[in-house]
Amino acid sequence: MSTLRFAAVNADGLLSDLDLPPAAYRALLKLRALSEAGGRITIDQATIGELLGLSRPSVNAALRSLELAKLVKKVRNGVYQINAMLAGYNSPEDAVAAVKAMPQDDRLDNRDFLKNYDRAVASYQDQLAEQRQKRAAQAAAKKAAAAKRRGSLHAVS
Repeated sequence: MSTLRFAAVNADGLLSDLDLPPAAYRALLKLRALSEAGGRITIDQATIGELLGLSRPSVNAALRSLELAKLVKKVRNGVYQINAMLAGYNSPEDAVAAVKAMPQDDRLDNRDFLKNYDRAVASYQDQLAEQRQKRAAQAAAKKAAAAKRRGSLHAVS
């Protein structure tokens, strides 16, 4: 159990307004509980999956949702940073200082926070759709090329 007592804001209301998948909420709560002061946590996706009873792809999707919402940032493989406004701190002064140092766009009290999240999700969904279309076009081209090769291989009598 975490010994951190202070958070910069009570963000529960804001988090409830986000349309995050249930696995993302669970991952966020687990990361918060295991993080050090300031919200940094060293943990890999496999371990998160074990702790939550989720597959690695499910953990990956949950973390992606948290990143789109700017609630968790991947620093590098196995190292994450919880948004300073959600992280736990040893003192109220540490919490206030961390929030003051944040870029305005990353703040949860930014009036456009929910709009920015919705835009980020829509953009990500568009990227996924483009990737699916590209893969489908490549598969169709490959299939057409194979059919053309088969058509040109006629037996000669």
